[in-house]
Amino acid sequence: MKKIKRRPRHGLATIKKNFHYWDYYLMVPYLILCLIGIVMVYSSSAAIQMQNGGTPQAYLIKQSIYVVMGIIVLIFCANYPLKHYRTTRFLKYSTIGMGLLLLAVLVLGKAVNGAKGWLNFGPINIQPVEFCKLYFILYLADRMTKARQEGHHFLMSSYRGSLGLAFIYLLMIAAQPDTGGAAINLSIIIVMVLACDIRWGKAITLVIGAPLVLYFGFQIAIINGWLHGGYRVQRFIAFMNPFGNANGSGSQLVNSYYAISNGGIFGVGLGNSVQKMGYLPEPNTDFIMAITSEELGLVGVCAILILLLVIICRMIQLGVKSSSLYQTLICYGAATFFTIETFFNIGGVLGLLPITGVTFPFISYGGSSMLVLSATVGIIINISIQQNKDQIEIGEPFLPTD
Repeated sequence: MKKIKRRPRHGLATIKKNFHYWDYYLMVPYLILCLIGIVMVYSSSAAIQMQNGGTPQAYLIKQSIYVVMGIIVLIFCANYPLKHYRTTRFLKYSTIGMGLLLLAVLVLGKAVNGAKGWLNFGPINIQPVEFCKLYFILYLADRMTKARQEGHHFLMSSYRGSLGLAFIYLLMIAAQPDTGGAAINLSIIIVMVLACDIRWGKAITLVIGAPLVLYFGFQIAIINGWLHGGYRVQRFIAFMNPFGNANGSGSQLVNSYYAISNGGIFGVGLGNSVQKMGYLPEPNTDFIMAITSEELGLVGVCAILILLLVIICRMIQLGVKSSSLYQTLICYGAATFFTIETFFNIGGVLGLLPITGVTFPFISYGGSSMLVLSATVGIIINISIQQNKDQIEIGEPFLPTD
């Protein structure tokens, strides 16, 4: 009687096989940032929860669950074959799903701080704009690669129509309105287009010229009184003169300055922030870095930024090393995603940019953000694993962290 051989569990076998090749320059900073995020979410939210009659550990428990879910998503994305992200079925259904989610937000979305950005499914809240960032990276990387494989520049090929779809989705995001989300997604698109069809003159004009025109345009409009009223306009006015509007639209930024000033170099100690006691709104999301600065000081903030910088630089390095345009574009898109999101949040906290409601990667409270960030890191680890395997196949020396 023949013995029936059990088919191996390819999922677990693949994870075990790939574990040796994992990129610790990505994984270690990721885990440290997630742990810091759990601690800071708890520290910044416990007092407000108690004041409102809630459980101090409520956000701690939720954020811990999000981190565990994020790690599971990361492991899956790190071991899921990259070629499957390029299948017609995956791109088709992700495009349709993304469009339906953005449309549902406009029709059924919950308005928070003047913007409809959330879909409520009972205890679960989804922020589609977060998923849109990863969608754009994967979708455009495939379209651009196929254009180049056919011997055409992306902007001169039949695949350039994908930019039209991307801008329709951007308009839907801007209509929520979500200025920060639209700006981050637009930055991802611009960098990926420049990386695929680079023209240095246009790049300099676009990357440097456009923000300057917008900045001085808003300054002139505010000085001449052309802009007035409206939640978004008030944020720009507060950005230009926060202390002149300290009791109104500028109160967030003024209290952020107080938190940073109180923290100094070494901080007042974990849990000892004053500004989180009702002075700063959203202390566990938009302004969590102001609380972090107050409690951990400049040293703590710099440590967090260095960990993020390691992840971003590793993404860029992997993109440069890759012989695959598809992988390169994903790495550059992901690096842009992390860089711009960090810059917008820190810029808002420091008053260098208008407050846009953008969260800080891995530190701010939020499930949608954590899942998308984790999935993105997982895909980049996947690329790193493939590069390490390719090195072994061609006989080059392999180091697990190189």
